[in-house]
Amino acid sequence: MHRRPGTTLWLAVVIACLVSSSARAQSPSGVPVFQITPVQSTIKFDVEASVAIEGTFDHWDASLTFSSPAAESAVFDVKIYADSVDTGSSIKNKKLKSADFFDVQNNPYITFKSTKVVQTGPNTFELDRNFTIRGVTKPEKLALTISGKGTGSGTISGTMAFDRKQYGMNSGIPFIKIADRVQVTVSLLGKRIAGPPVVFKQ
Repeated sequence: MHRRPGTTLWLAVVIACLVSSSARAQSPSGVPVFQITPVQSTIKFDVEASVAIEGTFDHWDASLTFSSPAAESAVFDVKIYADSVDTGSSIKNKKLKSADFFDVQNNPYITFKSTKVVQTGPNTFELDRNFTIRGVTKPEKLALTISGKGTGSGTISGTMAFDRKQYGMNSGIPFIKIADRVQVTVSLLGKRIAGPPVVFKQ
């Protein structure tokens, strides 16, 4: 679980993982185990609007598990606490938490659960994942880029875009024109803490 001071909102990872000491003990032998450095990791979002709407989620959990050393065996999950949204404006925060948008009272979590990882280039990946917000789940794709490959630590960054109206967020904000497309950006700093190196396609 992470709590970070507010700065900017959510989303990039596929080769970094948040694990407790107990999770490490239960991790299968012979597979990589990564840990995220929370202070240097962010999940952000932005929406084109007549008045800028962008922010971060200050509270989220992330896990990355492998069934083998192969990079494409990774399973990446993120759980975001919707009420931790921080746009720098209490008025915008209140509106985003309301039933018109995140509906945090009835749907406290925004989740990403990867279903498939494909290496698309020397340092790039595409993740198929189930994205859930406001209790609505749809398949989405997350494009990722990694740096520091082969060093045991590095940054995983990526973006995902979705149509807010497909998830029931049809309302607007008074006096602000908002686009339908929402972009999520993830930047995670991770370090391998156990197991063998990740094996990438050449």
